[in-house]
Amino acid sequence: MPALVAVASFATHIEADLACSALDAAGIDAMITADDAGGQRPHMSFSQGVVVMVREEDEAAAREVLGEGQVRLEGREG
Repeated sequence: MPALVAVASFATHIEADLACSALDAAGIDAMITADDAGGQRPHMSFSQGVVVMVREEDEAAAREVLGEGQVRLEGREG
């Protein structure tokens, strides 16, 4: 199983979905993780945000696609 790294954090699932769509369009597989009880308690994700994760080898390309306007998470792995 490849190692996953967090490349961005967003306030909402919608923003994270848009980022995942941009990564998908660039040919980069990505996933979203959030601690919100499977969407049943969306307010819970406000503390850590909704995180977009990619394979470690795709991190640099993903950051380039997402640009510098996103919140970065350093040292956090999934």
